[in-house]
Parts: sequence; C-alpha cells; structure tokens
Amino acid sequence: MVQNVRLRHYSAAEAEKVLTQLVDVYLDAHADDGSLYTAERYEGQLAAHMPRPGWASVTAWAGDELIGYIYGFPLGADTRWWDGIQGSIPSGFTDENGRRTFGVSELVVRCSWQRRGIARALHDELMGSRAEERAALLVRPDNAAAQHAYDAWGWQPVGRLRPSWDGAPLFEVRTKPIMPN
Repeated sequence: MVQNVRLRHYSAAEAEKVLTQLVDVYLDAHADDGSLYTAERYEGQLAAHMPRPGWASVTAWAGDELIGYIYGFPLGADTRWWDGIQGSIPSGFTDENGRRTFGVSELVVRCSWQRRGIARALHDELMGSRAEERAALLVRPDNAAAQHAYDAWGWQPVGRLRPSWDGAPLFEVRTKPIMPN
C-alpha cells in the first residue's frame, strides 16, 4: 500500500461526521458506471444501512482527504440481504442470526488512488476485525477489476442475486470464510 495513507475504523455515529465525504468518494469511484450511481440513491442506502446493529467501516485517508472505504454489517435474522437470490443454493445457506454472516456493502477507492493496494488494505483490515463465520458481498458481473481482486482475496462465487429495488442490476454473490484472529 502507498506510504502516508492511514486506515481508521469508524462506527456509524463517527461516520455520520464524514457522510458528505463518503458520498463524494462513492461518486468518484463509480463515475463511469451509469445512472444507478447517484448521490440521492446512495444517501438513501447509507441512511438504511448505518443504523443496523454492528455497522462498521474502515476508511483510508491521505492527509485530510478521504480516498477510500469499506463498510458492512452483520446480517440479522430478519435480513432482506438474500432476497432475490438465484441458483442452486444449499439448504440453510440464507439462514442468519446476526453472528453468522457479515455483509460487505461497499468497497470504494477514488479513481486517482486505485491500483495501489488501498482496496486490499481496507478489505484486510475490516475482515481481520470481524468475528462472524463468513462474509458475503455482491459484485457486478461486468466489474472485471473487482472480480479479479475478489478472486485473489479468496472470495468464492455462489450464485446470482437481483435486489428488489427499482433498476437493480443482477449481481454475483460471493462469500468468504472469516478467519478468527
């Protein structure tokens, strides 16, 4: 990873103070990804996710500039995370209890800072702090750079999922065991 980049863990309450910066990094990272990636939609996503029990984030800073982050939360018994899953999923795969699966919702790095090991450092820092059995994430099948990174980091594809929100794309579902510290 680049020198002079520091990582910092954030709770939801702490992240509220940098909400505008979180949105700015998200929009920068997805600048060429189409109409789904708007400030309004993402602000709504954050507003829905941040109150979830156990929400956690790791941010990357270069001086006073937020350059990337990862966030997620444990999936509770009432989760809708798996709604829309497709494929041959083993029995019990989507059963959650708040301690089984950590759902990774976003991993973004500003375009000018990509391909410098920052995403990997963010990923490893957050995964290393989790106590759940596994982690899960959704990735667009056309996002070759993310697909390649997730392959290298040990994430396994397990199916496809189309969320229920309007205009939702079809995502690939990936999981990874979380190794205890």
